[in-house]
Amino acid sequence: MLTSNGYVLSPERLGMLAEVPRRERGDREALRARLARDGYLFLRGLLDPAEVLEFRRYFFERTGVADAHGVPRVVDRAELRRVLFGEVVPGPQYEAFCAQPALRGWYEWFLGGETFLHRRKIIRHIAPGEAGIGTATQAHYDLVYLREGTDQVLSAWIPLGDCPVSLGGLTYLEGSHHRVLREEAAGTLKRPAASITADLPSLADEYDANWLVADYAAGDVVIHTAHTVHAALDNVSSSMRLSTDIRYQLAATPVDGRWQSHWHDRDGL
Repeated sequence: MLTSNGYVLSPERLGMLAEVPRRERGDREALRARLARDGYLFLRGLLDPAEVLEFRRYFFERTGVADAHGVPRVVDRAELRRVLFGEVVPGPQYEAFCAQPALRGWYEWFLGGETFLHRRKIIRHIAPGEAGIGTATQAHYDLVYLREGTDQVLSAWIPLGDCPVSLGGLTYLEGSHHRVLREEAAGTLKRPAASITADLPSLADEYDANWLVADYAAGDVVIHTAHTVHAALDNVSSSMRLSTDIRYQLAATPVDGRWQSHWHDRDGL
């Protein structure tokens, strides 16, 4: 049974995230067509798992929120905030991970030019057993938070370690970007920034679409457009879920200046 913010997802409204097949991985035009059709690219093994696991080890060691196996630990919240927002988020290890050649190089190849990485990069550590509204990322699409730049920002969601569905990874609403694009053009969607809802089952019915899920592995990356509706599942395992979401765009396109400071949970975005 999968839940998000305590809402039970209907098995009739669930599907599997489609991996990009190996034959398409080097075909830029095929990938662009797939992204336009599906709103996401599920790239298995884009990153070296050893690099992912090394950053995961660093994060847990530095913050103390879990042991090396991901088993949660009790930490002082004030000290955690100091370390997370004062050392880890603005630190060189995180910057190097997000700008590693396998990731930046892929974006440069796919976008066909010099890229720009937004400074506001988010790390989420989600403990098990949390449920109820407000405990998992609610359904939204990224453009509502990035309106002051190009709408061609491409987000990368990266599980920092193996992430089966029980750990509460991201889920994507199938084909949702097509409707969002239409409604954005018509000016009928929410302004200013706001999540759509915590009620994923009702949203699936409204869109007549499935929520797509996957068992992610260290090294996997999901690229999604700024119009693709996504949310997080609840963590019903016994381990900490660790992930990061970052955003690249062509350097020549307009940049949302509000996203050029390091992420903080009180930055108002």
